[in-house]
Amino acid sequence: MPSPSRPLRKLGFLTMGLFDGADPGRGHESTLEIIELGERLGFDTAWVRHRHLQYGISSPVAVLAAASQRTRRIGLGIAVTPLGWENPLRLAEDLATVDVLSGGRLNAGVSVGPPAHYEQVKGALYPDTADAEDFGYERVRRLLDLVRGKPATDFSGVEGIEVFSDVVQPQSPGLGRRLWYGGGSRRSARWAGEHGMNFLTSSVVRTEDSGGGNGNAGGEGGPPDFAEIQLSYIREFRAHHPDGDAARVSQGLVVIPTDSASAGQRAKYARYAAGRLPRTTSPQGPAGLLFAPDLVGTSAELAEQLSAHAAFREVDEVAFALPFTFEHEDYVQILTDMAERLGPALGWRPGG
Repeated sequence: MPSPSRPLRKLGFLTMGLFDGADPGRGHESTLEIIELGERLGFDTAWVRHRHLQYGISSPVAVLAAASQRTRRIGLGIAVTPLGWENPLRLAEDLATVDVLSGGRLNAGVSVGPPAHYEQVKGALYPDTADAEDFGYERVRRLLDLVRGKPATDFSGVEGIEVFSDVVQPQSPGLGRRLWYGGGSRRSARWAGEHGMNFLTSSVVRTEDSGGGNGNAGGEGGPPDFAEIQLSYIREFRAHHPDGDAARVSQGLVVIPTDSASAGQRAKYARYAAGRLPRTTSPQGPAGLLFAPDLVGTSAELAEQLSAHAAFREVDEVAFALPFTFEHEDYVQILTDMAERLGPALGWRPGG
């Protein structure tokens, strides 16, 4: 088996947190129980996705506030909040509050761009300013400044019996070092590095970034290579980050160990991966998005595949994504195998 360039230091997982619209409480409770299980198994981080107008977690700050009171050690992450839906000042207050409640365990990931289906939702989201909203990096910069303690107003002091601050309250100074950018392009990787953020990579890249002389990333006319494109993002990010090669990067592929799975579960997982495989063979949609194949197999097989993955070999943190549509007991099996078999096969140890 090839040895990764960096031993795996932090093992995490990412969940969509799906629920039935007729009984949303059960799905949210399942998500909280999965996070609690992750802590018991020794995972370093548990991440939740952020979804609007879908049957998934629409308010990760609320879910993680609840999780902060049911856990004591595990890092709690958001991957990611699309800032086109957010006011950076209000979000800064919410994130700082959850970070204080968790004892400094929050990892907040964000991304930019117009909200999905913007033409259909803008009347509800920005009824008066839809055509004036800026959905670029400036929104992230505002959030960074506010979380890191830059004044939000030129007024502070006492007014009557009330005391006002010119910076976001509560202040949680360490949070500024735990802000992540979820990037799917080389440009985003560079911006995140230049602004001292951490960098989240996922299972999707843009094939417009497949040139640039990084191995067989498609620059010679061959099919684009997902791992090599993702590797180019990681190197671009670190080349522009003040911490250089020590800058934090987390990888989020879909990885499904089957060691303790039943025959029925193994068949379900294989069908899931096969159904999604066609999107990995060529760029998808107007943006030319390329998806990584879902990895399904025993921990020994997965460790072999990951150790040969060009981008995985340059990270020491992961947040393996759980499949969207599985049952609670499937997630229990997958997480247990991740912590007890796959993680150790990749050199990870709890608390390492």
